Amino acid sequence: MRHLGRLLVVISLVAGGGFAIFKFLLLPYIQQGQSTSSSGTSAFYAATFPDANNTPQAIRQWQGKIIVVNFWATWCPPCLEEMPELSKFHNEYKDRNVMVLGISTDDVAKIAEFAKTTSVSYPLLAADMQAMGLAESLGNNRSILPYTVVIKPDGSIAKTHLGRINHAILQQTLLPLLATKQP
Repeated sequence: MRHLGRLLVVISLVAGGGFAIFKFLLLPYIQQGQSTSSSGTSAFYAATFPDANNTPQAIRQWQGKIIVVNFWATWCPPCLEEMPELSKFHNEYKDRNVMVLGISTDDVAKIAEFAKTTSVSYPLLAADMQAMGLAESLGNNRSILPYTVVIKPDGSIAKTHLGRINHAILQQTLLPLLATKQP
């Protein structure tokens, strides 16, 4: 009888642990990447941030394009590792109504210094403290960098990705969007 009691305790602990792992670790990844309406991007399109030359850039200037928004920081190694792939991707698809946009958690001085030493083919904007709030409004509920959002021309979110992104993931998301006739 004591063995049955221990067995029930072990089963309860395993089941509870499994539920906790699912709810707190796996469920956010399952929900990640689900398409949402354009209402979540209204704050994004309303924003204006300075570029590396301290020139204000209104996000709405890219409205109507497929936008790959990458939230990053100069102090974030995975962010820096993915930049050559994002540059290559931007160059490959910029003539097909696709835009890569880097939004940094750093200030203008830091991204200006960064831009002097690192070749990046897409615009880098300095959102400073506002970057994480904007990333959260676009689905980054874990405050992780890098964080990438693919926004459709209609303003809805096609995919989100926590952590380092690569060319294959971007293509997998982009190709169906390019095959769909846009309004």
